[in-house]
Amino acid sequence: MSVFAILDPAVGLAHDVVAAFAQVVPTALAIVLFTVCVRLALHPLARAASRGEKARARLAPRIAELNREHKGRPEKLQAALAELYREEKASPFAGCLPMLVQIPFFSVMYRLFTTPNDLLGHTLFGAPLGLHVGSAHGAGEWAVFAVLYAGLAALGYVNFRRARRAQAKQAAQSAQTPEQAQGAQAQPALALLPYLSFGTVLFAALVPLAAAVYLLTTSTWTAAERAWLYRDGAPEPAVPALA
Repeated sequence: MSVFAILDPAVGLAHDVVAAFAQVVPTALAIVLFTVCVRLALHPLARAASRGEKARARLAPRIAELNREHKGRPEKLQAALAELYREEKASPFAGCLPMLVQIPFFSVMYRLFTTPNDLLGHTLFGAPLGLHVGSAHGAGEWAVFAVLYAGLAALGYVNFRRARRAQAKQAAQSAQTPEQAQGAQAQPALALLPYLSFGTVLFAALVPLAAAVYLLTTSTWTAAERAWLYRDGAPEPAVPALA
């Protein structure tokens, strides 16, 4: 039995909601509407996360000072940072909250679209929603996948650019000198992090068309949500928006 079987009650509920939407709109659009409803419900968490990120940006100079003050004394540094975050009612993990909360939802949608059911028999511009790109044939089916992948790649590029800018700002704020900022950006792990923005495109190639529709919808929501929440020019999280 698959480990995802424990999600079957939630999968059944999601199926019923999408099927209800599909009574009045095409099934692909029903998937979009269902995803938007869930992301709208999660929006308060995203707002809380943005407030946390702005607090972290405001505290960046003090954090850098604590790093210098307690250099070589990790226990003292951790205690001082914990006290600072407690005083300011901030969290170093605030930006990860929406992504973590989305994992169960994504798992349900993955189960829904990879388990045979009546929804996958419907089509999007002639391409079955249960179709994998490796099984596509004909110009029409290939065109549907190409448009979805192009949309995901475009969103990946937008998120890549934003993650690079956020990374550069954070490095500049945390460093004492320009040389230190350049050194922080040159760290291999940090340098590669923004490229995770394109991970959604790669994953979409492994799942059925219905799941790709979901990925494009939730990725578009995430990009628009971040643009709205950080429209005042406040530094964004350097973690790329994967979905």
